[in-house]
Amino acid sequence: MLLGGAALLSLSGLGIALITQHVFGMLPCAWCVFQRLICVVIAVVALLGLAWRSRLGARVSAGLTLLAGLCGVAAALWHFFVASSSTSCNLSLAEKIVSGLSLDEVLPAVFMPMASCADATARLLGLPYPLWSLSLFVMVTLAALLSLRSR
Repeated sequence: MLLGGAALLSLSGLGIALITQHVFGMLPCAWCVFQRLICVVIAVVALLGLAWRSRLGARVSAGLTLLAGLCGVAAALWHFFVASSSTSCNLSLAEKIVSGLSLDEVLPAVFMPMASCADATARLLGLPYPLWSLSLFVMVTLAALLSLRSR
């Protein structure tokens, strides 16, 4: 149940990011795109726990969801405190991972960075975008922790 919620939350965050990009013109930077990738990873590993119906499967899925959630927290914090004040995202860890996996070529509408980190300091309902991501990743991390504890 908690892992399903984590998957739904991550996919909702990804959907909102795509709507703000393609409908409202908020172009993503490399760190934005990297956090989208983490949302996809969270959804996949959380749904794995729903499909792998055993105690071991639930624990593995919750552990992987926890790990991915913590990666998301770290990425969102880095994005907010470091990358958003940087003039360029070139050769950043986020850019290296996304381009190394060729995601920007395979799914450019989702994973193509289109702005520098400093230019992509967008706000949504008054809050900087990385703080929205941070709250999503904190909720996912808590859901994974609760899932691990309840087993």
